Amino acid sequence: MRIDGVFSGGGIKALSLIGALEAAEDRGLRFERVAGTSAGSIMAALIKAGYTAGEMKEIIDGLDFKKFLDTTKTIIPIPFMNWLKLYWKLGLYKGDYLENWMATLLANRGIVTFADIPAGSLKIVASDISRGRLVVLPDDLEEYGLLPERFPIARAVRMSCSLPYFFYPIKLFNRVGQKSYIVDGGVLSNFPMWLFQRKDRVPIRPVLGFQLSSYINDHIYTNDVKNAVQLFKALFETMMQAHDNRYIDSHDARDIIFMPVKHVSVIDFQLSREAKNELYQFGYDRAEQFLQSWVSGKRYPEYKNRA
Repeated sequence: MRIDGVFSGGGIKALSLIGALEAAEDRGLRFERVAGTSAGSIMAALIKAGYTAGEMKEIIDGLDFKKFLDTTKTIIPIPFMNWLKLYWKLGLYKGDYLENWMATLLANRGIVTFADIPAGSLKIVASDISRGRLVVLPDDLEEYGLLPERFPIARAVRMSCSLPYFFYPIKLFNRVGQKSYIVDGGVLSNFPMWLFQRKDRVPIRPVLGFQLSSYINDHIYTNDVKNAVQLFKALFETMMQAHDNRYIDSHDARDIIFMPVKHVSVIDFQLSREAKNELYQFGYDRAEQFLQSWVSGKRYPEYKNRA
């Protein structure tokens, strides 16, 4: 069955998305359009490039996540340099490795720019904190004087993954030369289900959401904040969940696989192989349980026999 998919952000927690994707593939689901924020944009782009969940697992298992922490070489003592980078660069890490890694994976499938995929088949969400607005890529690129068909998808993913204070933001300039800082899409919409599913219209095909949190009406979690590090973590956990969850009602929830990964931080780049496998399996199990009824046609009988 052909469907549209939406993938939430969640940093390293997104390994559970791979497990959930595998469950969807096992059920015969194939994606026509995909959308994502932050780590979800990585998933969406790789799916559009033709990567399967199994191939994604192989890629991740052979990846040294610490390489994503690409910092500028300097003779200045590290603690002091970190403060300088936060002040002048607005982030600790460049993000170049992430973009180059993504570009290589896409190029291996013959994809570089948005012109290399069907129009409208991939939507990536970022945040323009200078203008205080959400940015949908490639749709909004023309506002910055950029041609969508020439814009690298890897660059769009890099923009969507620019976690504030962690990675350097990306600078864009609008048609009159005003500078904008583009950061992680999770600042404004970590789970952009609204891109494909709207209450004022009937979707052309089923829309399935992959959300790395719980349904807010089912479970209420609290953050234990006792120091600055815990405050930082709680800040971003809240940023990535509260806004979108506020607008998920019972109608929307029937099309969302909720995967509340609470024991892993979004920036935990030192996971063991065992921990990675636990995240894969958690996502698979949650998705398989959900899809037993969703795919059977009980949710959408009108789509049951569609190819």
